[in-house]
Amino acid sequence: MELKDIHRVFFIGIGGIGMSALARYFKYIGKEVAGYDKTETPLTTDISDQGISIHYKDDLELVPKPFLNATETLIVYTPAVKTTHSEYQYFLQNRFTIKKRSEVLGLITKDSFCFAVAGTHGKTTTSSIRLIYLRRLVRH
Repeated sequence: MELKDIHRVFFIGIGGIGMSALARYFKYIGKEVAGYDKTETPLTTDISDQGISIHYKDDLELVPKPFLNATETLIVYTPAVKTTHSEYQYFLQNRFTIKKRSEVLGLITKDSFCFAVAGTHGKTTTSSIRLIYLRRLVRH
C-alpha cells in the first residue's frame, strides 16, 4: 500500500504517544483519521479536539462507516492491544491492510531522508548535539 492510496487510517490503540503522533501526522496530510483506545486520557482528548474520532469500547458498531472500506483504509495497531480484540479480528478477517506502528513509520519515511535515533538511552542528548551542530552551521 502506498501513501497516495490511503484515504483513511484507523488506529487500534490510538492513545499512546507514538500512535497519537502518527494519527496527528495523517490528519495533517489530509487523511481521515479515527481510532480506538481502552481509556480516555488527556492525550486522547487532545487529539479528539483536533477532529479525530475516538471510541473507548471494543465494538465494531462504533467504527465510523467510511473506515469499513478495506481498499481505502489502513489499519494501524499497537502490539499493546491483544490480537483477540474484536475490531482487530474483523479487519484481519476482511483482508484490510494492517500494519504495526513501526511498519507505518517506515512507510511514511521510505521516500524521504530520515535521521532517526533509537534506543533506551541518549536520544535527547544526541538530538540536542545535532541541533547545536545545525545552528552553528547556519551561523557560519
